[in-house]
Formats: sequence, structure tokens, C-alpha cells
Amino acid sequence: MKEKLVLIGNGMAGMRTVDELLKLAPNKYDITVFGAEPHGNYNRIMLSPVLAGDKTIDEIIINDLKWYQDNDINLYIGRTITEIDRVNRQVIADDGLKVSYDKLILATGSLPFMLPIPGSDLEGVISFRDINDVNVMIETAKTHKKAIVIGGGLLGLEAANGLMIQGMDVTVVHRSDALMNQQLDAEAAALMQQQLEEKGLRFLMNHDTQALLGSDRVEKIRFADGSEVEADLVVMAIGVRPNKALAEKSGIQCERGILVNDILQTFTPNIYAVGECVQHREKTFGLVAPLFEQAKVCANHLAELGIAIYVTAATATKLKVTGINLYSAGDFMGDDTTEQLVFKDPARHIYKKLVLKDNKLIGVVLYGDTTDGNWLFELLTEKQDITDIRQDILFGQQFVEQLEDTVVNG
Repeated sequence: MKEKLVLIGNGMAGMRTVDELLKLAPNKYDITVFGAEPHGNYNRIMLSPVLAGDKTIDEIIINDLKWYQDNDINLYIGRTITEIDRVNRQVIADDGLKVSYDKLILATGSLPFMLPIPGSDLEGVISFRDINDVNVMIETAKTHKKAIVIGGGLLGLEAANGLMIQGMDVTVVHRSDALMNQQLDAEAAALMQQQLEEKGLRFLMNHDTQALLGSDRVEKIRFADGSEVEADLVVMAIGVRPNKALAEKSGIQCERGILVNDILQTFTPNIYAVGECVQHREKTFGLVAPLFEQAKVCANHLAELGIAIYVTAATATKLKVTGINLYSAGDFMGDDTTEQLVFKDPARHIYKKLVLKDNKLIGVVLYGDTTDGNWLFELLTEKQDITDIRQDILFGQQFVEQLEDTVVNG
């Protein structure tokens, strides 16, 4: 008899776990997948190109409905699990359907944070999280003109760029004085703002949103200083939080996210959790690389190979935002005990900053040219002494290696 495996969440982390499991133990489980959205598994990262008109929804589907059939997976789409009965090992859907499990994976992802302000429930106020949000934006752009994006992080800028391509007048509202302050220092952020302004985006920095105004549909946005701006569409892109409500309701231990150990088990041993819903050793996750690593480890244990453990490794952020390449890793702000090496070429929109401590690289910001990101990340994670290449390191790996060849071969 095959064991029964149920996956709650048809997103990237959960389905990558199933993919990995099928490679390791294709006949071990009867697999049932529940997805709240009415689609197969799709690449959420590619929503920005869909909004920008570079891709279609069909092109970002990872596993179409036929794939589930071909792999004998029972897929329930457009169904939300509302209850987990841990005693009888059953999940219960919103329409009353009950499915039994031997092992359960929670991959409920994250929820967009919506500002708890007056007017946030008006029509035309949305997040940027799923296919439905993208469809709303594309449809709204056909009939309305003024868009406000709240949040100057990665998602906010992608949404703003896509809406601008769709023909809307777009203003980005940001609480801080620097864009993408999680990934960039002030200098790189200023470069980015300048480049995006040249493209046609407008910015209201250091603005705190107080209320959204309108009778049925949003019409204006009011800030803490009393000023107001017209808006036909407001997109909130101010971050996400782990979606742990189902786990909490079911008595599974949570803090900021669903608590998991080094093999992605919750405190209930036959229930696992992966992705943006989890908290592992104080950390929660938003980038794809750690989620895929979690999927690998979880699949390894579900296949009962039992050899992998998940380690929260140092990660680098490599992004292409609205066509601009960015890369950052480590402690790129530095402090009184660190030194900085900086290269600037404003005409070509290139900026590089390396932060050193005791002649070791501890932080990197690359803007415009990220060719050497992986090489620098290796130097950083391996804590290599860079004394010998210090004066040339900003010119990049190729230059340094050519110099070394010249010295060796004379």
C-alpha cells in the first residue's frame, strides 16, 4: 500500500518538493495537492514580465494540468483547506471535502501586507501577489490613468514599471528616503531613482500614507502631512508575512512563521512545512534559492533517505529590476570598523562598493554591472584574505586573473 501524502499549497516551494520527491521515490506516495488559485503551478517571479507584456500567463505555468494527470497526482484547484484534523489525520476543505493523509506538507506561502488604513477596502486597492492581481492591473490600465504604488522595494518598482508600460501615469510612494533599502546603499538607490525618473516614473519619498479616499472606488490618497494625490488604482507592495493562520488554528506551533527543524518538520513529526510560510532558526524567507533548497531537504526525508539537513546559508540578492542589474550580499553598509572600496561611472550608470574588514570582503553592492557577483560572493563566503588583489579587485575577476597570469608567466 502506498502512503498518502497531501500538499496544501500549489505554489513554487510545495511543488518543487513534489518534483524532487518524484525523482527520488516515484512510487512511494499517493499524492494529493490543494491549491487555492484556479491554475496549475506557476512561476510567481514571472508575474512582472506578464504585467509588462513580455510574457503570457500560459508561458509562466510550470506544471500544467496534464502534468498532474501524467504523474497520477490528485489536484484540487480553487479549493481552500480550512481545517487540519491532526488526530484523525485529515484535511478539510471549504466545501466540506475530507482527505486523509499519512504525511502532510504545508506550503501556504505568504500574504501581502495591506496597510490597515481607512479606505483600504475600496475597489481599485490591490496587492501584487498573484495572477488575479495582474489581471486587475491590466484591465484597469485600459480604462483608468492614474496609478499609485505604495512601496519602493523590488515588487513595488516592478509593479510601477509594468503599469507604466501598460500606459498609466505612475507615482511610487515610499516611506524611506532610499529605494530598495533592503538591497542597496544610498548611493546605488539614488542612481536607480534617477534612471527610473528618466524612464517616466514619479516618486514621493519620505511619504507616509494615512488614508485612501473615495465613495466606491479609490479616488485619492492622503498622506500624513495632509497632502493628497489623485489615484484610480492603488497597489500596495510593502512586504509579505508568512501565511500561518491554518497551522495556528490547527494547533501547529508558530511564531512569526510555522516553526520547522533542520529537516523541515513541524513540531508534529508527520507534518512538514516549506517555503515562505516557515520560520527556521529565527529566519523567514522570501527569495527563491532558499525555498528550493528547503524543497530538496524535505523531499529527501519524505523519501526516507534521511541524509540531508537544511542550513540557512548566506545569500546574495541578484536582481534585474526594470532592466537594471543589481547585486548585493553581506554587510554592504559597513560601520566605523570597516573600509570601503568604491568605483563609480555615472555616465554608464555603474556603481560598485566593496566593504572590507581586516582585508576580508564582508559586503558587496553592484549596480548596473553584476558580472563579478558570483566571484565576489565566493571571496566573501570563504573569508579569503584579499591583500594581494586589493588594488585591482574593483576591476573584476578577469582583470585580476590576467594580472596573475602575467606575473606567473612573466
